[in-house]
Amino acid sequence: MSSSDIFIGETIGTAVLILLGGGVCAAVTLKRSKARDAGWLAITFGWGFGVLTAAYLAGGVSGAHLNPAVTLGLAIEGGTPWSDVPLYLASQLLGAMIGAVLVWLTYYGQFQAHLTDREIVGGPGAQDTLAPVAQKSARSGPGPVLGVFSTAPEIRNAVQNLTTEIIATVVLVLAILTQGLNDQGNGLGVLGALVTALVVVGIGLSLGGPTGYAINPVRDLGPRIVHALLPLPNKGGSDWAYAWVPVAGPLIGGAVAGGIYNIAFK
Repeated sequence: MSSSDIFIGETIGTAVLILLGGGVCAAVTLKRSKARDAGWLAITFGWGFGVLTAAYLAGGVSGAHLNPAVTLGLAIEGGTPWSDVPLYLASQLLGAMIGAVLVWLTYYGQFQAHLTDREIVGGPGAQDTLAPVAQKSARSGPGPVLGVFSTAPEIRNAVQNLTTEIIATVVLVLAILTQGLNDQGNGLGVLGALVTALVVVGIGLSLGGPTGYAINPVRDLGPRIVHALLPLPNKGGSDWAYAWVPVAGPLIGGAVAGGIYNIAFK
């Protein structure tokens, strides 16, 4: 697999993943969206279909890792050369940022309507009247549309949040690694993308409640960077104090899954 294959496949695939996954979050969240308040089931299936589409697009080009935790697990398992890991990760981050920008362009009018609604953000210029401490909190804490771009916990407990992300990512990466085992013995390869998509839906339904199941460092970091850079009115902070959890948790989970696979399945 050439470097250009990895770059093209991972960039395009991850962009499509974030476009469809972030797109369903925007659809459910934003004012004047036909899908507003469609709920958690819509989000979990939207992300699952995003994984399915992206994996089919990139599978034949780069292997459709689409996730640094998957790349790390595959490198530990031995299926991906360590020399290719930096290119996979850089391509995935770039793709995630592109996908987040595409979500913003797609829902541009809805973002504007949502972020100028007094019921949601207190109206344009409302932060000018806040006390200095409240202003600082508004700038650093989660903004009113941050959930379209990145994840946040329902209960802020770093140990629990990190543990949740590790456990959920172990499930995802182990499921992907064992598909490779099944490919050799049971011919499951053509169903790999569908199986992975269903696993992602299952993780969202069963394990996504505490943190919003990032299970992918670039799925969270790339869009969070875009949120910080976009010229959105009254957007609030990007919650950088929490941003390390959905990066570190999935990376640890991917490494643990790779180790488990080598011990239990090889």
